[in-house]
Amino acid sequence: MSYVGPDLARHTAPQTFSAKIDAEHWMAAERRLIDADQWVAPRVRAQARQGAMTLRDYAQGAVDRRRVRGEPLKPRTRALYASQLDRLIYPTFGDRVLRSITRDDVARWYDALGPQHPTQRAHAYSLLRAVMGQAVVECLVSSSPCQIPGASRVSRQRRIEPASLPELAAIVEGMPERLRLLVVLGAWCALRYGELAELRRHDVDLERGVLSISRAVVRVDGADLVGRPKSVAGVRHVAIPPHLHPAIQAHLDAHVAPGSDSLLFPRPGTNRHLIHTEVTKIFMTARAAAGRPDLRLHDLRHTGAVLAAQTGATLAELMARLGHSTPGAALRYQHAAAGRDAQIAARLSEMALQ
Repeated sequence: MSYVGPDLARHTAPQTFSAKIDAEHWMAAERRLIDADQWVAPRVRAQARQGAMTLRDYAQGAVDRRRVRGEPLKPRTRALYASQLDRLIYPTFGDRVLRSITRDDVARWYDALGPQHPTQRAHAYSLLRAVMGQAVVECLVSSSPCQIPGASRVSRQRRIEPASLPELAAIVEGMPERLRLLVVLGAWCALRYGELAELRRHDVDLERGVLSISRAVVRVDGADLVGRPKSVAGVRHVAIPPHLHPAIQAHLDAHVAPGSDSLLFPRPGTNRHLIHTEVTKIFMTARAAAGRPDLRLHDLRHTGAVLAAQTGATLAELMARLGHSTPGAALRYQHAAAGRDAQIAARLSEMALQ
């Protein structure tokens, strides 16, 4: 056994104590960064101090720290951002030092993306702008090079024509019996697909006539991830039109397992979530038979929203029913309903002539 003499102990102990204090201070500082959602790897911080951090080194951490209305990004959004970074941004800017990227560089990159895919180009630009804007906030660059007016906006390229009631009935008829109610609820209750696919027996209250929407499922990298709906406003109770109650009860009796946690629309013989692409293929056959080859599965929600607007629902009522946080989307459905004004006028005349 070795022995440390008094002289050596006097010199060693203070150094050990000092190192311990330094380590505790370092850990406390790291903890503060973690609590503030500002932690990045020490290697990345060293690069930042040297002004040598590349966009690739910075972007993923920036996405991880990003918050929308105080909430972390949804898994599907993270996956989308990762794909956009890999395919559209990193090939040009991935190995570029953040401080070296100029407005001209961004403008040339944006032009090279081309106008053939305007939505993809707008989303990629919006992501790059968000990443560089965060770099400004974190004092890694003095200003953002993303300064193209209107580049992150894209006008709606596709006009959605809601399904008529006869068309909707034909689509329902063309679906397998186990999936007919999915189409019915998607339209009449204006639910998102992820909300429909995660509905369980305990979410249905026919006595009160409501569906409880508190979860949604998304499929990311082959895994089904259950979380909150798209926004905080997405957690809601949706009143069920009374004429649907018998169909819902019949579906529960015929196609849903007894347990309260049983999915309303499971994969056959399981309690696992449907695969969106498989449902879409089935829906495409049904829509074609109904004479609506243009209608997408998500357009059922648009149909339901327009139907709700046609009842005279206020903007606030539409937002609550649809689970919207902002009025912009709900306004679109009110505008669509306003297009029926000529029909309303004709019916008023019919009433006057009776």
